[in-house]
Amino acid sequence: MNSKLQLILCVSISLMIGNLYAQKTGLNVTYPESTKGKTTDNYFGNEVSDPYRWLEDDRSKETENWVKSQNSVTQDYMSQIPYRDQIKERMTQLWNYEKYSSPTTHGEFDYFYKNDGLQNQYVLYRQKTGQEAEVFLNPNTFSKDGTTSLSSVSFTKDGNLVAYSISEGGSDWRKVIIMDALSKKVLGDTILDVKFSGLSWYKNEGFYYSSYDKPDGSELSAKTDQHKLYYHKLGTSQSEDQVIFGLDEKRRYVFGYVTEDEKYLVINASNSTSGNELYIKDLSKAENELVCIINNFENDHGVIHSKGSMIYVSTNLEAPNKKVVTFDIKDYEISKWKDLIAETKNVLSISGGGGYFFAEYMIDAISKVYQYDLKGKLIREIELPGIGSSAGFSGKLKDKTLYYSFTNYISPSSIYLFDADKGTSKLFKKPKVGFNSDDYESKQVFYPSKDGTKVPMIITYKKGTKLDGSNPTILYGYGGFNISLTPSFSIVNASWLEMGGVYAVANLRGGGEYGKAWHNAGTKLKKQNVFDDFIAAAEYLIKEQYTSSKYLAIRGGSNGGLLVGATMTQRPDLMQVALPAVGVLDMLRYHTFTSGAGWAYDYGTSEQNEEMFKYLYNYSPVHNVKKGTSYPATLVTTGDHDDRVVPAHSFKFAAELQDKQQGDNPVLIRIETEAGHGAGTPVSKTIDQYADIFSFTLFNMGITDLNATIKN
Repeated sequence: MNSKLQLILCVSISLMIGNLYAQKTGLNVTYPESTKGKTTDNYFGNEVSDPYRWLEDDRSKETENWVKSQNSVTQDYMSQIPYRDQIKERMTQLWNYEKYSSPTTHGEFDYFYKNDGLQNQYVLYRQKTGQEAEVFLNPNTFSKDGTTSLSSVSFTKDGNLVAYSISEGGSDWRKVIIMDALSKKVLGDTILDVKFSGLSWYKNEGFYYSSYDKPDGSELSAKTDQHKLYYHKLGTSQSEDQVIFGLDEKRRYVFGYVTEDEKYLVINASNSTSGNELYIKDLSKAENELVCIINNFENDHGVIHSKGSMIYVSTNLEAPNKKVVTFDIKDYEISKWKDLIAETKNVLSISGGGGYFFAEYMIDAISKVYQYDLKGKLIREIELPGIGSSAGFSGKLKDKTLYYSFTNYISPSSIYLFDADKGTSKLFKKPKVGFNSDDYESKQVFYPSKDGTKVPMIITYKKGTKLDGSNPTILYGYGGFNISLTPSFSIVNASWLEMGGVYAVANLRGGGEYGKAWHNAGTKLKKQNVFDDFIAAAEYLIKEQYTSSKYLAIRGGSNGGLLVGATMTQRPDLMQVALPAVGVLDMLRYHTFTSGAGWAYDYGTSEQNEEMFKYLYNYSPVHNVKKGTSYPATLVTTGDHDDRVVPAHSFKFAAELQDKQQGDNPVLIRIETEAGHGAGTPVSKTIDQYADIFSFTLFNMGITDLNATIKN
């Protein structure tokens, strides 16, 4: 009997046992006490109570004890789900395959990331042509529990020096280490307390990086809103690092990078996650001034290439779907900009390498790629391996061999070698996964939202699945910050599919799938459109009998956690299970933590005006939990080191739900220790987390025979 069939039978039997357990106990849970305080705030004459304000103090003993107590209850609950370990075992088996990244060339070496299968962190290797690969950096040795991860890695142009940053415990605060890449000898000038930063070398003399001053109070939750760009000169102490930008100009996000020819420093400065100023400095002479090309935050601009005095920029100025323009740095007025690659009806993402530009267009969230020369002449459409998402097509100007990856919801990411001059592709690396993609299919549908807007959704399931309303289904969404959800493979989702689950991803307004207009249609006073789109997606899945309310779970993380929180409080009848992860859930106070004020482009703030306050108050999940309402079974997940969306959001939401829930549906919170917003989370912790999530989901759907939901 193979392992997959064993899992199916074990889970099937266990589900029947679990159902009997549920009937016997009613899934009763005794929650830890969440003391109610008397804190209130006044917004434009409106008094709003905040009884769990004390949970915002991540350094207090009371919060620490609350976290321990909640985790204890959650762990006890999970331990009583008899098939949890079987799900974990199968997921571990699926996860255990070699995974590679596309190589990049620095000096005489090709560098690539590889994970042997179950390593907590990817290892960075390097290889000379014709020689065996060697380990260059192994973050699995950085800490005993695998919670210290490797973040960004930046080489000098000749590949002789490298700067890399590490994250400890999942925090966005980073430590930068500098190393002689040839000898792998660490140099003495380590940089501390770096946050939201790239690392960009200028020659072999030093590099640019960004950070905030360490805040007063908790570094994991206190507000940080003045970002600065620094230059570190090798061989000097960090205290001597020069502030290049942000000392006099208060900006929340500042990023600096040097063009490939090392002639220009480019600075993008912004106060929110959308729209940036653009500055350029000619580095050929020390006395050259920083030139302001764009002095407002109304559009997004990024320099993608330079040649002599010509600057190439990707922009959505007068082009909501983006275009590529050129201008001479000596005469940079907007009226002098020339279109190189014009805007189309589809959203453009641009990359370059080998002396070409590669324009990736999203057509209903599916990739198409076109190759242009540096004069803007169309060379060819790249023939991709299928329908899905591509990434890559980038490299240095001299690189004639480039790499790209291709994936979709049922196909693990494969790496292709691309001849830039000939336009031909060749398979480079294809993973060997114990998941038979041929047994599954993805279907794209378009459904009407509340206002009639057509919204795309991709639904993935096993071939032959009967549409009878009985399929356990996870509906996933995000809907914000101009971020697009495109098809990609995930072992987590493969595990769900293998257990007979349906996985649906809706491309909601607020995302970037159809450009700036689609994004703006889900922001500020139009944010309800996003929730309406998600609700309509659920209603479509139920109407078409992919599932029913009894077998539907909704999931999303970060802004997607807000999506789940708002949807479940507005339509608690619509789903059986809700899975909000690292969510933005207190919409009246989100902007008071860490860099949250920068999200105001999408959300607005409660202090902006009375209209904006009332709009936020009317959908803020923390403030819309109603006493005596039967909410779906809810598993809130967060990390104790999340300093992007602080865990207080999740703490307060869970406390409100536990206090006001009517009926037997459990409300649990799972707080991962030594973990942040998600990036760099060890594989072992990820597997544990999803074993809990899937166990909780299935158990609360009351499925008695999982085998009946799987079509062999």
